[in-house]
Formats: sequence, C-alpha cells, structure tokens
Amino acid sequence: MKALIFGAGGFAGPYLARELAAHGYEVCGSGRSESGPAGLSYVRADILDAAKVESVISSARPDAIINLAGISSVGQSWAMPQVTVESNVTGALNILEAARKQPNMPRVLLIGSSEEYAPSDKPISERSPLDANNPYGISKVMQERFAALYRARYGMKVYCVRPFNHTGVGQRDTFVIPSWCKQAAEISNSGKPGVMRVGNLDVKRDFSDVRDVVRAYRMILESDDCETVYNVGSEKAIALRELLEYIVGLSEQPITIEVDPALIRPIDTPFVCCDRSLIKEKLGWEPQYALFDTVREMTADFMRSEKRRKKE
Repeated sequence: MKALIFGAGGFAGPYLARELAAHGYEVCGSGRSESGPAGLSYVRADILDAAKVESVISSARPDAIINLAGISSVGQSWAMPQVTVESNVTGALNILEAARKQPNMPRVLLIGSSEEYAPSDKPISERSPLDANNPYGISKVMQERFAALYRARYGMKVYCVRPFNHTGVGQRDTFVIPSWCKQAAEISNSGKPGVMRVGNLDVKRDFSDVRDVVRAYRMILESDDCETVYNVGSEKAIALRELLEYIVGLSEQPITIEVDPALIRPIDTPFVCCDRSLIKEKLGWEPQYALFDTVREMTADFMRSEKRRKKE
C-alpha cells in the first residue's frame, strides 16, 4: 500500500507517516512548507491549487490519501472564517476531485473534529447532534457532507473521523497545552519566578496523545466500512485548571497565573468529552498513552529546546 499525506509537514503529519511506515506502507507527503519530515518523499503543494493537487496525486499514484492540511485551530477560525472555509472545504474538494479522476480511485481519509457536535454536558457519541458553534466546526460539517456526496455519486471510499483534542511533542504553542508547557519551561530555565498567561480555565476537555490518534486514523483507513464516522478520544474530560496545576508543578521556579482576556474565545463550550465505545467495539481501538505522561514529555522537550537556544 502506498499512502499520500497532505499536510505532512504539520503537527500530526510526521506521527502519521511513522505509524504508516511501521505497518508496511510506502509513504509520501505534500504540504505548503518547503520541506517535509525527514526521510519522507515530499512535494510542495497548496491544497487550494487544484491543478497542483491533481498533479501530486497523479504522480504519486497512491492507494490511500489522508488530508491533514487546512486550518486546525478554533481560535484561528474566528479570526479568519472565510479562509477557514476555503482551506478546509475547498481544499478537501480539490483532493476528492483529483482522487476520483485516478484510474485506481484511492481511498481518502478526511479529518473532522469534535467541534462539529452540539454542546453537551454528557459524553458525546457519534449519534449526538451535529450543531457546530464556531467557523472551524462548521467547516468540518461541510466537509463531511461533501464526503457523503462523493461516496454516493461516485462510489468513492471516503472515510471521515471526528477526533477530539490531541497533543504531543511538536504541536505549535498557539494551542493551549504546548503554550502552557512552553511558558513553564521558559520560567523554569530562567532561574527566577515568572508569570504564565492563560485563557479560560473553567472548562473541561478530552485530550489524547497524537500517537494514539494517528493509530486510529490508520485503523479506520484499513477498515472496509467507509460510511461509519468514528469518534477518537480518551473518554476522560479533564479540567484545564487541574492540567495547569500539573504543568506549573513541573517548573523549578515559582509561577504566577494571569488570565489574559485576549485568550478567551467568543464562545467556549464548558464541557467536552468523547464517547469512544463505537471505535472500541468495531475496531478494537483504545488509548495507550496517559495524558500527564505526554504533558511531561512536552515540557521536558521545551526545556531542552530553550537550553539549546540559549547556548546558540
């Protein structure tokens, strides 16, 4: 099997490439950055360039395509809703159009989000209503509707997945956990007390390790049923305040917490938790990594990076 990853240079891309390679895939990648993960055959392309996308797919001749490209931040989607819809919907359509024209019509996996669901004070299953309350979530609902259309109209095997929050080493510090880990690491390495700036702490979120999530992507892509949409999450909602306390405790220096109004979202769902019973029942997927172990790895990585930067 040959797999082509769009967005290969992003956060999850290198993890997915390693997961697929470890299971016998020939893996190639594409993205907007100049270069991709080390050791990966890579072609630069913007998914909004339909002709380039078709060229990449025609040249690679993959058996499977995974689209990790696009806007992946709720906060970013509020700042530029038009770009979010264009990137996440038009970009996915360019991939679907190019894939359906190929002689072998490769499988396509499109990455959705828990942000597609209506807010709920209970764990969210795949049967929960879809009613996104932010531009990012709305774009992912639109993407799924087009996936269903291409399955019905062209007989394509288009898979959709709704991952909940996931994190790990290498995630940009524009996301909450790496932001906190980086701030704590910088204060710890500074040798003096410091201040951490945070957003809304009165929410609970379901976080998974990115390594668990990309393993779920592979398992979904390898299944015969492309019509079932799976949730991927830990099934544990943790209070951000509790998570912050743990990260602060990893610092060797005292830390003061300040809430920054600029980091508060216009609309913020108070509770998000995944019901993962379907993927466990159908595919046997369960998380293997504990969140606090992942957070400790991330903080340690930021500490090492900060020390290297100071030496340079």
